[in-house]
Amino acid sequence: MSLESAPDHVKLAVDLIALLEENNINNNTAIAALKIVLQDCERKQSIANSPRNGPSDQHS
Repeated sequence: MSLESAPDHVKLAVDLIALLEENNINNNTAIAALKIVLQDCERKQSIANSPRNGPSDQHS
């Protein structure tokens, strides 16, 4: 499978890995930052899917 035909989440992961490597980000720093990003995305998804807002298939 080429990257061009890969799912969006795979393309994003490849871009993030390249960004971290190009900027020589320490693995522990990257993991800590990615945990914060994950928590933020999960919080936003929870809000978007709350009964008040209705279910949503948002990717942002």
